[in-house]
Amino acid sequence: MKIAVLAGDGIGPEVTSEAVRVLDSMDLPGLTLFTGDVGAAAYRAHGHPLPPETLTMAREADAVLFGAVGDPSCDDLPRHLRPEQAVLGLRAELGLFANLRPASMLPGLEDASALRPEIAREIDMLIIRELNGDVYFGEKGTRTLGSGEREGWDRMAYSENEVRRIAHVAFRAAQGRSGRLTSVDKANVLETSQLWRDVVVEVAAEYPDVALDHLYVDNAAMQMVRAPGQFDTIVTGNLFGDILSDQASMCVGSIGLLPSASLGERQSAHGTFGLYEPIHGSAPDIAGQGRANPLAAIFSAAMMLRHSFGREDDARRIEDAVKAALAGGTRGFDLGGSMGTRELADAVLAEM
Repeated sequence: MKIAVLAGDGIGPEVTSEAVRVLDSMDLPGLTLFTGDVGAAAYRAHGHPLPPETLTMAREADAVLFGAVGDPSCDDLPRHLRPEQAVLGLRAELGLFANLRPASMLPGLEDASALRPEIAREIDMLIIRELNGDVYFGEKGTRTLGSGEREGWDRMAYSENEVRRIAHVAFRAAQGRSGRLTSVDKANVLETSQLWRDVVVEVAAEYPDVALDHLYVDNAAMQMVRAPGQFDTIVTGNLFGDILSDQASMCVGSIGLLPSASLGERQSAHGTFGLYEPIHGSAPDIAGQGRANPLAAIFSAAMMLRHSFGREDDARRIEDAVKAALAGGTRGFDLGGSMGTRELADAVLAEM
């Protein structure tokens, strides 16, 4: 079980080390961890946010446990050298096109949600975000118009095959849940979204047991706060998925609670190769203070055991321990409590 641990910047090292501590406590057979530099830390050490040695390490692993990247001191660097290019590069180079972001209301945290408790407790959704296309990977730049005014531009595009492969992932995921899939787009305005909707409808014919509906992204954002319990599985593009999954995190109480799995078609010796990370960023304003919530990173480690190593029982053991700790009153600063990063992980380990 070879895991590349890429902690990154800001609170990344703090939360990742606690997830590793949970894994180490489980005495998993053959567990081997390798560490590498990414993001601003890699730029300072190697001159690039994703140095060749880190990419090689990730390719040779069975899975990647990722922290976070981002550092305000790098904001003036050329775009290809900014920390965020590390995770974008890993997704592209490793063929990780499907991002799975579960968002469920954890018992006892209803009052932490921005929504009314009776609405929040109904949340149990899986957002599937396409990860290799859209404006994130399209051509982009700035140019000077004839008037002398500067203009920034970004190209949004999806090919038919890119939509088709993420649609299959989403329909299969919906089959394993309640058999309901919502596809989110902006087909009334964007040609990219019209192609998206057309292809999703074509793929739906292969999954007669899944009920498919469509929402424009603005309506989906509204419905997610009005009646989030209506959603089960959501599939959408890179940009919309980024925004909606962050919104979902506040519906369940904190962005510090949501994990993610980035998967592709590559298989490891044990399961599907993937990159696992909390959906939060590097939070440089609290880095080094011991205030970061490590639970999303710990949940991400559980997703890694499930998808890349086929260890469902071990994954559930971690998830149940986190839920039990929260139900027992464990609260970090992001949830109005006073427990620090280490204390939160200690509470999980105590439950385990």
